[in-house]
Amino acid sequence: MHYLLFYDVSSDYLKRRSEFRAEHLSLAWQAQERGELILGGALADPVDASVLLFKGESDDVAKRFAATDPYVKNGLVTSWRVRPWTTVVGEDAASPVRPEAKRGGCRNEQGPT
Repeated sequence: MHYLLFYDVSSDYLKRRSEFRAEHLSLAWQAQERGELILGGALADPVDASVLLFKGESDDVAKRFAATDPYVKNGLVTSWRVRPWTTVVGEDAASPVRPEAKRGGCRNEQGPT
């Protein structure tokens, strides 16, 4: 299953992040190497939030990341939340759904929906 971790960041995030960025990125790359973190980064124009995509059996993987993230612990992140994401299209989709060729319906490769 996929999970999205949403961060809302402080107004001074860009000014303050350099102090904690190396530790944050180290934590992120370690999670990526374990196969937990798929993608992550800040939203642009404006830089007021970040989104991180996790893969795991439960949302605990994303919650553990947030609990140990120096951006969270040092107030650069003002709030965060985790949402399950039902991925249906793409090579890494957790629940792939493909259109049926003849009837125009959809077929879930993991069983009926």
